[in-house]
Amino acid sequence: MAAPDFWSNRERAQADVEEISRLRSLINPFQQLEREIEDLSALQQLAAEENDPAHRAHAEKEVAAEHDLLIHKLEEFELRQFLSGENDVANAFVTIHSGAGGTESCDWADMLLRMYQRWIERSGFKSQTVDIQQGEEVGIKSVTLLVTGEYAYGHLQTERGVHRLVRRRLKSIRPIWRSTRFVAAAKAGKTSTKSKLPCASCISRREL
Repeated sequence: MAAPDFWSNRERAQADVEEISRLRSLINPFQQLEREIEDLSALQQLAAEENDPAHRAHAEKEVAAEHDLLIHKLEEFELRQFLSGENDVANAFVTIHSGAGGTESCDWADMLLRMYQRWIERSGFKSQTVDIQQGEEVGIKSVTLLVTGEYAYGHLQTERGVHRLVRRRLKSIRPIWRSTRFVAAAKAGKTSTKSKLPCASCISRREL
């Protein structure tokens, strides 16, 4: 990048800058983890050398907390290594359609929307409603979300297929008590031969 003629070809230079940024995003977290592992090892040694029981107990709690945090970071780093596709780092569009089933399908699609929105928020992404079509009575017929954040598409690209809502009547030990609950087929792509079940389809795609 310091070469005098680096920016002579702007398209090639921009591609090189993006590649350098991508490689740094892979290398820097690894180097940071190495440093944190060394720090944890030093903290463990200090805790082991502590003679005062109260101070040792406090130091061991700190070690345990740092250990759990480091494990979480390692798991996140490992997951990022699987998201190495060309488009995995990009933003994503998520579209939900109510499908067949009338009012209940529209209501189920609305439930799916809220489930995805909660997951998006918990995962540190942001969402924006691009388009929404309300149901005639309740729920929604369709909605499109723009999900922004690093690796949004990588996390959401497998969310495609049909989610079905299955009614199951449960009986308790005593016959006089009966209850009905709704069970969501949470895994995308699960199908059923019962055509009258409320269903909603979900499609995710990369932001262009």
